[in-house]
Amino acid sequence: MRLAFKHIVLATGLAVLAGCVSAPTQGPVRETVASPAFTEAHQLAQVDARGNAARIEALLASLDDAALSRHTAALAANDPLYPFAGRAMLRRGLQPPHAFDRGWNFDGRQAAAADGYRPPNKVAILLPLSGSLSGAAKPVRDGFLAGYYAETRQRPTITFYDSASGVNGAYQKAVSEGADYVVGPLDREQVSALFTQANLPVPVLALNRGSRGAPAGSVSFSLAPEDEGIAAAEYLLGQGAKNVLVLTGPDDTLRRTSAAFRERLQARGGVVVDQISLSSNADALPAQLTAAAAKGEVDAVYFAARGDHTASAIPAINSQPALANARRVGASQIASGIDSAAEIALLDGVVFPRESLGNRQLSGMPGNPGALTPTAAGAAGRLFAFGYDAWLITAYLEYLATSPQKPVPGATGGLQLDGFGNVLITPTWSVMRSGVAMPLGGR
Repeated sequence: MRLAFKHIVLATGLAVLAGCVSAPTQGPVRETVASPAFTEAHQLAQVDARGNAARIEALLASLDDAALSRHTAALAANDPLYPFAGRAMLRRGLQPPHAFDRGWNFDGRQAAAADGYRPPNKVAILLPLSGSLSGAAKPVRDGFLAGYYAETRQRPTITFYDSASGVNGAYQKAVSEGADYVVGPLDREQVSALFTQANLPVPVLALNRGSRGAPAGSVSFSLAPEDEGIAAAEYLLGQGAKNVLVLTGPDDTLRRTSAAFRERLQARGGVVVDQISLSSNADALPAQLTAAAAKGEVDAVYFAARGDHTASAIPAINSQPALANARRVGASQIASGIDSAAEIALLDGVVFPRESLGNRQLSGMPGNPGALTPTAAGAAGRLFAFGYDAWLITAYLEYLATSPQKPVPGATGGLQLDGFGNVLITPTWSVMRSGVAMPLGGR
């Protein structure tokens, strides 16, 4: 009976919306001729936005930039479709027309500075400072402190709490001791546990994404591999590359990256010509590449792989005339696992996302923080940058919430806030030249 009712509502809504899309709330809204995909997405959001999320995202992905921008401009901030449409725009590098409605409250903070700086008064930082995750927590902690101490204006007091023994207890203790903002936890399961409390008395900047979305007023910040895959797909589509050969590494993180890349590319009208695992027998790779090239035109090769696996595949790719001149884009892990200068040289021309440390000057952040502290050396540098950006989000949250069109320049990339309380990272792209990672475009 419930299912039948949904179909009746959907059919009625589609008939009403066949000619236009209009928002039911928040004042006058422009009407515009709607595409069938946007019309369907709008009605699905009205019926059950959460349950229909996957279909809504697929429908919005099928729109070109002009149609997505035009239709999104016709929605009010509290329309149930606006968070989806606004996020789709952000991921394409487009500017949403207005801020997202998430019930923010910044009344207890000091007045905002001209640049948007408006930190809380007393911050509690929940990190696993002991136990199995302490190794990951330390660079995050030190990155946060680097940003915190680089700020010369009035700063909040900060207190660290060890969340290893239980996040709920640490959160309650922080609240009882007067914290008006909480940063953390870092563990995904702990984020889920905290976010089951729909009405958190003190808002949270979670340093991961849980199985539940962030409650109103709270935020999730994560180095999610899925976000990286989506960003890579959008980058290649923006370069006009729609036919992509995907080469994947063996670990779970890279598989998640490649799966998200594939899903986004196909949803936006692109084609994954073939997908080849680099963890299999290396001797079989030349024949696999020959078979892939025979399937159709290849505009780009996407390496969801570490640097050593990518370097081992380059000679075979270069020997294929149909692949030798294709664009080459890699995951952030492409800078890891390389042991020799010869391997590094093979990566020349590969574009990949990396921290912004070598591309822009950030207050209190040296270009090579690993030279100053071991907690920022090697792969830990990304977590150090992540911690630095957690401070920026803490201090500029109101700016992020009210100005989605203007990213905050961070150490991991450009920071923006979507309508679901997730911080989106627009990567800073680099390219390997003569064995050195250089800012793409010479910036």
